[in-house]
Amino acid sequence: MNDDVCNIVLGVIAAGISAALGWVARTYLWRRGLRRRQAFFGLPDHSESLLVVNRKAGGPELTVMRYDMFALLELAALIKDCNARVQIVAHDATQQGFGERTEFCVGGPYSNCRMAAHLSSLLPGVRMNVEAESGPELGALRIGAEEYRMERGRSEYVLLARLTADGREDVRPVFLFCGQRAITNQAATRYLARHHERLARKYGGGSFVLLLKVVNSQAYGPDVVELVADVTREARTPLPEPAVTTE
Repeated sequence: MNDDVCNIVLGVIAAGISAALGWVARTYLWRRGLRRRQAFFGLPDHSESLLVVNRKAGGPELTVMRYDMFALLELAALIKDCNARVQIVAHDATQQGFGERTEFCVGGPYSNCRMAAHLSSLLPGVRMNVEAESGPELGALRIGAEEYRMERGRSEYVLLARLTADGREDVRPVFLFCGQRAITNQAATRYLARHHERLARKYGGGSFVLLLKVVNSQAYGPDVVELVADVTREARTPLPEPAVTTE
């Protein structure tokens, strides 16, 4: 074998080894990213999860707003990326606790009684005004001592939360997307899809409650979202009882 042939053979072998090492490295990084994603969402391979569907406010029970449907589609894509399965359940047909299966609950308490139950038991520091006759205060979100009113189509708020029972990290989480309008629910799911890696690095398997602001949705839809604050402590601290006046 002359030197030219030997060099060609060695080059082919080196190229094959480099390609194999590159494939192994990419596979390792992909699997590590998948495991981190699965751990954050509480979705190991072939696990079951719940998508709790709300209804259009004031409409039939099975009528879902268009933007809420978009939110469900985005969540379904996240679940599929984790090699998990999903079951879609109506908000008033979910009669079970939480912690055994990851749950994604979409919609404010005005259209989702499951969300209302979660707010009451898991986030006692949060209130949303659902009185239809409350005028400009309709949908106002109170977190601790602060109140956030929406300017329809211009400035609207949504809570994005990851919670576990009793703060334990060894149980499946529940994710809440509690917005003042349906488009804000989709904005929160899109925010989660875009930033879940950063959130996983910051919070690990712990609980968090984020207040997001959707800016000028009438022009930009659910795409322009600002993080207002981490309100975990305020949201999980019970609101003080109103003072009782006696005559």
